[in-house]
Amino acid sequence: MANVGLKNSDTFSDILDVAEHLFRQIGHQKTTVADIARELHMSPANIYRFFTTKGEINEAVAGRLLAEVETGIRKIANSPRSAGVRLREVILKVEKLNSDRFRSDRKLHDLLERTYNERWPIMDTHLEAVDRELVHIVSGGMTAGEFRQGVPQTAAILVRNACLRFLHPRFVVECAEDPEPTADQMVDFCLSALA
Repeated sequence: MANVGLKNSDTFSDILDVAEHLFRQIGHQKTTVADIARELHMSPANIYRFFTTKGEINEAVAGRLLAEVETGIRKIANSPRSAGVRLREVILKVEKLNSDRFRSDRKLHDLLERTYNERWPIMDTHLEAVDRELVHIVSGGMTAGEFRQGVPQTAAILVRNACLRFLHPRFVVECAEDPEPTADQMVDFCLSALA
């Protein structure tokens, strides 16, 4: 794991900024620690003061990308709109982020796909964050009488699993040519189940 005491330093952020830039250009698999060090005009040994392996750099960059997703859905989940509207917007937001990343930053998309497929530890943390926001939305909908009473945690996980093709980077790509169901149709289905 990256050296926690150094995480807030400018050098730590600089390493991640350069790594992300190189990942966009040549991909995370082709980028080496030496490449990152060269861009920063430092030795690879200096990089290893902050990260013990290249895998930690990969995970940290992926974590930053996932944090962007979490920030976006947290903002939606905490908005004053109805639970149904917020649920729809969360699913559509994640689908759009994944689709946009695939079209404009395919190499970063590949990194996130690997993160999901190999179930890196940050993915578990990310899915917990997504589930927390979905539970928040569903629980609020139940409290407001918009959704029928039930166990919010179970309902939220069922919604996430039902909408997985719109949330998982690989499925967003693999199913892009399939006309149906659309994300809106799947959310309609979930909202019907919750009502």
